[in-house]
Amino acid sequence: MFLKTPKYFFSQILFLTIILFLSQCKKGCTDPTADNYDSTAKKDNGSCYTISAPSNLQYTILNDNNSGLVEVQATASNENFFTITFFDYPDSSIITSSNGTASYLFADSGTYLIRIRAYSSNTVFVEANDSVNIVFGSGDFNQGYTTPMSYPNYNLVWNDEFDGTSLSNDWIYETGNGSWGWGNNESQFYRQENTSVEDGFLTITAKQEYFAGFDYTSSRIKTQGKQSFKYGRIDIRAKLPYSQGIWPALWMLGENISSVGWPTCGEIDIMELIGGSGYNDRTIHGTAHWNDNGHAMYGQANSLNSGMYNDEFHVFSIIWDSSHIKWYRDDIQYNILDISNLSAFHDDFFFIFNVAVGGNWPGYPNSTTVFPQTMVVDYIRVFQ
Repeated sequence: MFLKTPKYFFSQILFLTIILFLSQCKKGCTDPTADNYDSTAKKDNGSCYTISAPSNLQYTILNDNNSGLVEVQATASNENFFTITFFDYPDSSIITSSNGTASYLFADSGTYLIRIRAYSSNTVFVEANDSVNIVFGSGDFNQGYTTPMSYPNYNLVWNDEFDGTSLSNDWIYETGNGSWGWGNNESQFYRQENTSVEDGFLTITAKQEYFAGFDYTSSRIKTQGKQSFKYGRIDIRAKLPYSQGIWPALWMLGENISSVGWPTCGEIDIMELIGGSGYNDRTIHGTAHWNDNGHAMYGQANSLNSGMYNDEFHVFSIIWDSSHIKWYRDDIQYNILDISNLSAFHDDFFFIFNVAVGGNWPGYPNSTTVFPQTMVVDYIRVFQ
């Protein structure tokens, strides 16, 4: 044993005081218990203020296809400033704005991502992602296969060229996540806001955004009770999305689904694509579903030799009569089903357009998935 001198006690007390001070600073400044904090603004005791994130982020995107000029106007509650990022790949332009307005001039046709953030501090913000289609006259955005407005021995009985600025009364929005993810364990919430009509195109946009308890939003529209048909040639010109977990579909259901249910009502999938790198993004499927003492189905795939269905427009068609349904891509037949003895396919069917995110068949988005994704439809035409 030995006696501790006063100098030794003093050094011990000083050491403990420094340790206590540093531990309090670490807890208050660099390891806060709250998620939203501002490390640059400290209270008198050295801890960091908790900052509330902005709320009610709203925005509009205006674009002039003749010039490529895009203007963003954003508002939010409890915000101090905004940043608007225009992704003009491979570059991007980040504009900081105190009033939520920003503009950018794109030089080429295409679909571009725009990210809007509202900040309450340098580290606390809310975010929205959207996209804009830029089309310069007859530029390359509208490239791809097209089909005529008339065929020998057929009459055009219904069409939608998507002129104007909103959907016609022939379409109905389906919203929500449906029963059991629309029967497929899908991950999106369908909203009307994810559908737009502009410059002669219908666009359905799938976004990675949290809404109503779901991590993604998209749109689903149908003509049920408005426009339904039995037999004929159907052409749909569209440019498809891509990426893992993205599931666009142009399809039909029997008008009697409310009374007989699915699959007894019948289903005709004019086009489905199961997004994913390589094979998936260049492959579509044409399929029929019906009830044959249980769920029965028959389908075939069609793949591009190179590229993917997002590169340009293609025309997806069926020719349907009392004996067969034939599937075509750009007038190339790739599937046929004999329906002579299948009663489900001899009644009226209505149309559904949607872009699902995730589900039993495509799987789910991962780190490779690109958002937002768009399905752009130029026209739908029914000939009989």
